[in-house]
Amino acid sequence: MAPGNSGEAMYNTIAIFRALQLGDMLCAVPALRALRHAYPHAHIALIGLPWAADFSERFSAYVDEFILFPGYPGLPEQPVNAKITDAFCDDIRARKFDLLLQMQGNGFIVNPLIESLGAKVTAGFWRRRDYCPDASRYMEYPEDEHEINRHLLLMEYLGIPSQGTHLEFPYSAGMNLPDTFICVHPGSRSGARQWPARHFAALADFFAGEGYTIVLTGTSGEKPLTREVAARMDYPALNLAGQTSLDEIACLIHHAAALFANCTGVSHIAAALKTPSVIVSMDGEPHRWAPLNHALHRTIDWTVKPDYNIVLEEARALLAAKGLRV
Repeated sequence: MAPGNSGEAMYNTIAIFRALQLGDMLCAVPALRALRHAYPHAHIALIGLPWAADFSERFSAYVDEFILFPGYPGLPEQPVNAKITDAFCDDIRARKFDLLLQMQGNGFIVNPLIESLGAKVTAGFWRRRDYCPDASRYMEYPEDEHEINRHLLLMEYLGIPSQGTHLEFPYSAGMNLPDTFICVHPGSRSGARQWPARHFAALADFFAGEGYTIVLTGTSGEKPLTREVAARMDYPALNLAGQTSLDEIACLIHHAAALFANCTGVSHIAAALKTPSVIVSMDGEPHRWAPLNHALHRTIDWTVKPDYNIVLEEARALLAAKGLRV
């Protein structure tokens, strides 16, 4: 058996450090599933950002406890208060976890933190040019792997077999849904990773002309963007930005004929719920983040092919392949 796993009884308490956003967390679900399958009776805690309390509840089959991570120097996701971070570290040290998994990234910033938190065993990723806490349990970071496969490779390195690459997204919400509709989610956490509103509007208009209702979704902060998309359209759209919970967005995506979006968290929800999608990747890393099922999901790397007509043709081909109107 590979280093780090000599049977279920070895790890009764496990903590996972992954303080990232929705899309990043969803890509780690196959690894969480494998971990739970290997250690069905272990107490598994997730150390994450404040929003991930919802993630832990949603994935309670794999996560038993959520622990709020208050921030750390060098991590950009949230501001750092040294006193609060010190108290967090003291609390984790007092827990003396059997295993603490670093699933944050390549370890350059966080591995010294992970090593200091008092777990009996730590494991995770490291870069060859950096310090490695334990070569038997830290895997060299596979830079070019898809984010799903990257963490499954770590599980396999630790002797934990994969239970499949498929994503999941449990949700509980019912809605009054329109007839045949396409969900358009134009927002992105970073403006640099956002396909232009005029292109989303043109794509939405084309399919509205084919008889689809267009449903615009987004957060409250993305209302100006969805209003811009709607204003640029010739056909009317149902703008639900800021009016839906994450469960309701999942319900919409699940029942939509298709999702059009940037490469963000909603693209992984569509992958999990097996809704056809057209995803525009603006960061040049579709090899890391694009849905794995290329028949059901079409990803266009805008940094290589910045052509609206390519996106339109991919969308038409996708819906035609699924027997839907184009």
